[in-house]
Amino acid sequence: MIQTDRALNPSAAIAEKLAAKQRRDKLQRAGFPILAWVSVIGGILLWELVGRRVGASLFLATPSQTWVALVDLWRSGELQNHIWVSGQEFLYGYLIACVAGIVIGLLMASYRTGSALLGPWVSGLYATPIIAVAPLVILWFGIGIWSKIVVVISVVIFPVIINTEAGIRAADRHLIEAIRSFGANQFQIFTKVSLPSALPFILAGLRLGIGRGLIGVVVGELFGARAGVGFMILQAAESFAMPKLFAGVIVLAAAGISLTAGCHYLEKKLVPWNRR
Repeated sequence: MIQTDRALNPSAAIAEKLAAKQRRDKLQRAGFPILAWVSVIGGILLWELVGRRVGASLFLATPSQTWVALVDLWRSGELQNHIWVSGQEFLYGYLIACVAGIVIGLLMASYRTGSALLGPWVSGLYATPIIAVAPLVILWFGIGIWSKIVVVISVVIFPVIINTEAGIRAADRHLIEAIRSFGANQFQIFTKVSLPSALPFILAGLRLGIGRGLIGVVVGELFGARAGVGFMILQAAESFAMPKLFAGVIVLAAAGISLTAGCHYLEKKLVPWNRR
């Protein structure tokens, strides 16, 4: 009888399949945070077991030792000072790179002359290893905050440029022709079609820039700094203070995870149509 009703009413069968699929998707989404926490906790336990098994505190610190080092650094105020310095370097460099990268990417995608003039420079500088440029930047700008800002800009700006240009070029030409046939001008085409199409690409570039920017901060501080998380890591490595070194690494990892999660949240709000 049920099979007969489904055969007579195909829309009911389709609705039932869709409801079942939504239930499965909901269960999968609910299980993802659990899997993430299981992965993190399992990795920390494995790290603790390996660290205690090896027992070589000169080369490896366990999570418990790292936690003690973090607490001591926080109580002394040293950790807050290093985070404050590195945070300023990252924030200023990241914001400048994002704004400049989006503007340059729009110019390269919108004008052939701009693409011809800037394309070789973007490709060449993007392939240049930052480890080779950082010492020169430190020499030019000194060991103050601006040298690290320049290093961060130099590593963040290129993913933003490339993703912005790719997003503008990926706009559906049929949609552009359709809106143009209704009398839309270039500004309306850009705001209604090109920019919404490019937003997922731009946000992906911003997300890529987070990890690269944190690396840029550390690289800049390794070559010359008075404070910062990278400077703290360098000092700990030179004195073989492994818990302090791993504490700095944990701080950077936590910053990367938090900033990337914030970028994911922003993407969900700005481009809800791009969610699966």
